[in-house]
Amino acid sequence: GKSTLFRTIQNEIALEEGSINRPSNSRLVYMAQEITQTDISALDYILQADTERTELLKKLETAADIELPSIYERLSDINADSAEARACRILNGLGFADSDFKRPLSDFSGGWRMRIALAATLFQPSDILLLDEPTNHLDLESSMWLLNFLQKYKGTLLLISHDKSFLNELCNMIIHFESKKLYAYNGNYDTYQHTRAEQQNLQQKLLEKQEKTRAHLQAFVDRFRYKATKAKQAQSRLKQLEKLKMTVIDYETAFTHFEFPTPYELVSPIIKIENAATGYEEGKPILTKLNLQIDKDDRIALLGANGNGKSTFAKMLTGELKLFEGSITASKKLNIGYFAQHQSEELPQNITPVSYIAGFMQDANETKVRAHLACFGLDGQKAITQINKLSGGEKARLLFAKITCDKPNLLILDEPTNHLDIEAREGLME
Repeated sequence: GKSTLFRTIQNEIALEEGSINRPSNSRLVYMAQEITQTDISALDYILQADTERTELLKKLETAADIELPSIYERLSDINADSAEARACRILNGLGFADSDFKRPLSDFSGGWRMRIALAATLFQPSDILLLDEPTNHLDLESSMWLLNFLQKYKGTLLLISHDKSFLNELCNMIIHFESKKLYAYNGNYDTYQHTRAEQQNLQQKLLEKQEKTRAHLQAFVDRFRYKATKAKQAQSRLKQLEKLKMTVIDYETAFTHFEFPTPYELVSPIIKIENAATGYEEGKPILTKLNLQIDKDDRIALLGANGNGKSTFAKMLTGELKLFEGSITASKKLNIGYFAQHQSEELPQNITPVSYIAGFMQDANETKVRAHLACFGLDGQKAITQINKLSGGEKARLLFAKITCDKPNLLILDEPTNHLDIEAREGLME
């Protein structure tokens, strides 16, 4: 219900009861989930997000002489002259080159458009800022820039994030959503974790103590209920039993365990690359002179700013991109599981996970399909819920179920943690 609360604060969802109050002159800003204008440039899209500045500049075109002084005074108050420089700084901070500023939005991929939407959000003057997973489409450098930017933000920040370090550095209160209730904890994420663990421990001890008391009373009643000399005492114990209130442990168990199927063992090297060049357009290679080998037990991180070819390299390994020159030699029984962040957008929306995965496990019955889905936390009702009703994290786990159907012996993961919550991230690492 985290995003639901945000949508309610934004008046996208009507209240069924109660009210939401905030100062009438407060400026609430939240990030658009999609960009509909695609012919406008990145810079112009951000500049127009400051609606007051945009309206004042429009007024200047038709204003009478007597109105001009007040318009110019207001433009000065809101630092309109520095607006373009501020917008450019934000775009640079989020990974855009100067040459990107005038490019139309239609030129950018979905992930880069989300960065532009984030830039427009940060550019707008606000007193209350709502950010839902702002680091999802950012590389490490852009995430660090955003963290620094938000640390200097003067207003109230409401943040949904599964990035533990982000929460630790930014937040002085954590609100935990669980069992249709909200629990507030002062401090950052580490403090919240420690406090919650202590609370759960105390609840467990109290419950054990109450169960011991209940068992002791029940044993007395069972033993002496029908014995004349003890009947009165047994009746007293029975009343105590009826009045005894047991502690209800009201916390959910998060999904924390991934089970990858055991692959066929290969001999190293499983892939050998010699003098390879690849890219998207013949004659315009993005990567050249590649020479390396991948062994069966390697753990390799691909690091670099966006646009430097990490996803290109991954697609080359999968065979999605062909070589312009050089060679790739792979083990004959090599089976690759490729997780790409855009794949969740391509999932069929109106079928269930069971139906979807059954298409990749054609020799398996429904019980085996369900068992495979359960390895990724999609069991019970989740397995037969339409995909369009699953959360981002559940769709990510469905993709893991898909790419592991054939027991891959090489996993290529392109931003696999974007939509996973903290517990699922830790489970994936394990």
